[in-house]
Amino acid sequence: MDRLGTALVLVSAAGFGTLGVLGELAATAGLSIPTVLSFRFLLATAVVWLVLGARGQFRLLRGRSLAVGVALGAVGYATMSGLFFWGLEFMTAGLVGILLYTYPVFVVAAAALRLDEPVTRRTVGALGAALAGVALVTGADPAGADPRGIAIVLGAAVVYAGYITASRSALATVDPQVLTAHVLPGAAATYLAFGTATGRLAAPATDYEWALVVAIAVVATAVPIFTFFAGLERIGASRASIVSTAEPVVTLLLGAAVLHEPITPLTVVGGALVLGGVLLVQTGAK
Repeated sequence: MDRLGTALVLVSAAGFGTLGVLGELAATAGLSIPTVLSFRFLLATAVVWLVLGARGQFRLLRGRSLAVGVALGAVGYATMSGLFFWGLEFMTAGLVGILLYTYPVFVVAAAALRLDEPVTRRTVGALGAALAGVALVTGADPAGADPRGIAIVLGAAVVYAGYITASRSALATVDPQVLTAHVLPGAAATYLAFGTATGRLAAPATDYEWALVVAIAVVATAVPIFTFFAGLERIGASRASIVSTAEPVVTLLLGAAVLHEPITPLTVVGGALVLGGVLLVQTGAK
């Protein structure tokens, strides 16, 4: 296996894995969800556009492709992100990270329903393992696994699966990085409008608050996007998706180190079942 490609995907997983912890820190600092997500997507858009422009890879979509790309961000990705951050209000970052990572299993289920892909015993077994892991993880820490949080984050996983499925079927001929450059501003527009309408949008007031939103936009969003695509080109989609399962592990460990969130043996076993289900649907044999 290409070591550089693997390392790039691991960097991506680590970057995305910081999102839950940074989100918890932002909430503790008093930043509202619309504020955090507005600045996350605005700043990430600027970084992505600048990098793609410098590489000569940026282009504006037109017509239906433009409408679909922006809608995927304004509706799908914005909804998933909002549910993710809302879930952090009820559960630890580690548990949120594990629950969200059930989405690859839901992607397979959605593909079977919408794209007529076959449902195999491997698919059913993967779904069973992931759901068993969710049950074990949430049952291991009833205080940290608020039923509302479980429902919200599983909802985020289902929405994310729908977003990925829609992206595959609607814009199959569009470069993923170009698509991302349109999804991000679409999501930003949603939270700018929502935050303004609800009176919950405000600029960060301190250096610490700015550091948090910049870290969320750059470390947890833009950098992981580029390192994932760079690694993807070197090791391929299947291996990249398997290496990416490090993401919830990073969140769990960071939550323990930075936020002093507990890690119990049952949490580890449940998390392993979730990741096992994900690996099952992403490996080649049927």
